[in-house]
Amino acid sequence: MNFWMPMPHWMPSHRKAPPPAAAVQGPPAPSGPNGFWLTDPDFRDRLTSATLTLLDLVEDALNDDIPLTEAIGDARHHVEYMLGVPSPYGVLVEAEAAAQIVQAAGLEARSPFGLAIAQGLAGIGQLPFDQQQQFVRAASRRYAITVPSRSATIEGPEK
Repeated sequence: MNFWMPMPHWMPSHRKAPPPAAAVQGPPAPSGPNGFWLTDPDFRDRLTSATLTLLDLVEDALNDDIPLTEAIGDARHHVEYMLGVPSPYGVLVEAEAAAQIVQAAGLEARSPFGLAIAQGLAGIGQLPFDQQQQFVRAASRRYAITVPSRSATIEGPEK
C-alpha cells in the first residue's frame, strides 16, 4: 500500500530512485569453517594462505612507507575480500603474521596474542623500512617452508 504525500516546495520532484540492493552489494562473503575452525583442515589452509598473502601485502606497504603496525593492523578491515577469510577470523591472520615477523627478527614470541609480539612489532617499527622489509620477507619465506601442507598431514609422511 502506497501513501501519497505532497513534497515540500524546496525538495526536487525529480529525485532518483536508489539503486537496487544487488547493485550495491559486493561479492558474497567467504564461508566460515565447518565446525570449530581448528578442526577444519580446509579452513586452516585458507588461514595459512591468508597469512602468506598478508605478509606479501605488508612488504608491499613498506615500499610505500606505510608503518609496519599500520600495514598489519588494517588487514582485519579488508580480510574478507582481500584474503578470503570471514571478518571475525581476521585477527587470527594478523596475529599469526605479526608473530612470524617478530620471530624472523630473532625475538621471542611464544603466543601470537602475547605482549612480546606487541613489543617486538613496536621495536621493529622503529627500524628503517628496508630492515623491516627484510624481516617481513624472512618471515614469509620461513612461514611458507615450516607450515606443513595439508596433503602431507592427511596422507602421512612418505616412506
